[in-house]
Amino acid sequence: MMEISLKRNIFANYASQIYVTLIGILTVPLYIKYMGVEAYGLVGFFAMMQAWFTLLDMGLTNTISRETARLRGGVSDALSYRRLVRALEGIFLVIALLGGGILFATSDYIAQDWLQANQLPIVEVKTAIQIMAALVALRWMCGLYRGVIIGAERLVWLSGYASLMATLRFIGVLPVLIFVGATPTIFFSYQFAVAILEYAGFLFQAYCLFPAVSSSKRLSWSWKPLMPVLKFSLTIAATTSLWVLVTQVDKLVLSKILPLSEYGYFTLAVLVASVVGVVSGPIVSAIQPRMAKLEAEGDHVGLIRLYRDSTQVVAVIAGALASTFTFFSELLLWAWTGDVNLAHQTAPILILYSIGNCFLAVGAFQYYLQFAKGDLYLHFIGQCWYTALIVPSLIWAASQFGGIGSGYVWIAINILFFVVWVPLVHHRFVSGLNKVWFGRDVLPIFIITALTSYFLFLIMPQTNSRWLQFSMVAIAGLFVMLAGALASSFFLSRAKSLLIQEKLN
Repeated sequence: MMEISLKRNIFANYASQIYVTLIGILTVPLYIKYMGVEAYGLVGFFAMMQAWFTLLDMGLTNTISRETARLRGGVSDALSYRRLVRALEGIFLVIALLGGGILFATSDYIAQDWLQANQLPIVEVKTAIQIMAALVALRWMCGLYRGVIIGAERLVWLSGYASLMATLRFIGVLPVLIFVGATPTIFFSYQFAVAILEYAGFLFQAYCLFPAVSSSKRLSWSWKPLMPVLKFSLTIAATTSLWVLVTQVDKLVLSKILPLSEYGYFTLAVLVASVVGVVSGPIVSAIQPRMAKLEAEGDHVGLIRLYRDSTQVVAVIAGALASTFTFFSELLLWAWTGDVNLAHQTAPILILYSIGNCFLAVGAFQYYLQFAKGDLYLHFIGQCWYTALIVPSLIWAASQFGGIGSGYVWIAINILFFVVWVPLVHHRFVSGLNKVWFGRDVLPIFIITALTSYFLFLIMPQTNSRWLQFSMVAIAGLFVMLAGALASSFFLSRAKSLLIQEKLN
């Protein structure tokens, strides 16, 4: 029953993530068409601000997810859990007001002195940033209740609700842009209305999941419930802060030095490349609470089996996407946007970020192992070294060479981290894991997907039809993914089990 539930959660996560990612990407050319590339640059700036806002999370979202899983595993009691939630609610509210207020107060400086807008009126840019401030704060508040839902493993509901909200955000805004107006102010005002609805849904669902406590027990706000989890939260907070710094510093620097239109094109390349990293999200959402639960129950064999199997799933999908983007990037961008010059200028950045994101997505699994163990000391050390290497390199490369420079740094540091740091973590936590993880679980998949992509690139014809070209690239990507699955012991064992079951039936 547990395995069926996990499979259902992973499938629901992937279905939702694929849908959300696809509509988020496929609607971009329409945004650029109706709003203009400068206005789309503001959308990219908003996405970056939302990422920087996670610095204020302080590890609390992951903490409530883990504590919810531990409650289900019988480690915690209902009253202690509810008091912890109440304490976190107060902290989240204060931080949302503080962070949103600072962004609102600095909107004039950002509009006039930071962003390099040439066509949009400064007043329009400033108003859009002020709406962003409220929008970012409200969407960040959703994180607390999302953490509760993830920890409770109600991921089917979460996937469905996330898909609904994404439909409203990405598709629902198009009639507004067409019939009401295509200004940044109208765009972000609509997004704020959707965010209110999103918050209300998360709040309601989380409260339905909370365990009941006696009405005689007080749930007033207090620091005390945070004390037992403070060390764990602060460790996550430190590593999360470093992570945001690592993944967003190039975007921050480029938002200052590039014209807003060029920043929009850079955002476009990074958005497409992010698909490679996004594929791990549904797996992580499903396995993190399950791994924490297995560790709490003392099932270490099951923990490592889940760790290896989920690594292979992500390696197959991320490896296939990265290989496809590497060899077919320019064809794909042209088929998607219809702009030959955009495709030619953006493709090199897409290639570099895609490969870097692939190594990043698979290399991140060592963190999920440490998270389940509840020991993040080594992860903190690794993040410090990683940040010390990549941040100054990204700042220098972005300042000197623009997006292509930051792309080369991104791929180089992530490969270095993958081949040097991951083995150290494996050796520290599970003896003998590293050899089978690299030799059986990851490298064969990477090699096969790369070779298959290259072979298909050599034989694929080029056409003047955008939709035909896009279809051919998509089919090639599916073949690459199938080849990667055939190189995976996890998928092969599942296929063998299905064949045996069919024969028995």
